[in-house]
Amino acid sequence: MLVSPDVIGMIIALFAFTLTVLGGVAGLLARQSRELEARFEKIDLRFDKIDERFEKVDARFEKVDARFQELESQLSDLKLSIARLEGPLTRLQRL
Repeated sequence: MLVSPDVIGMIIALFAFTLTVLGGVAGLLARQSRELEARFEKIDLRFDKIDERFEKVDARFEKVDARFQELESQLSDLKLSIARLEGPLTRLQRL
């Protein structure tokens, strides 16, 4: 069985065309991948900055919580001091 030279030429041309298209698609995908990587790096940097800000806010809340604990202990001490100054309740106040 003989194959005509025209058919062989068309097969070669189709193969060359397919390689060209696939090469172009590969180039486009590579460029798009690089651009997406750059975009994701920028987004990661932004998230890192946001994480730092949250850590600062958490530290501030911890300081505020410590202050509240200190105030609560001082308030308890103040209540005890006032109770000691007032003395025991009289009989009528207890009723």
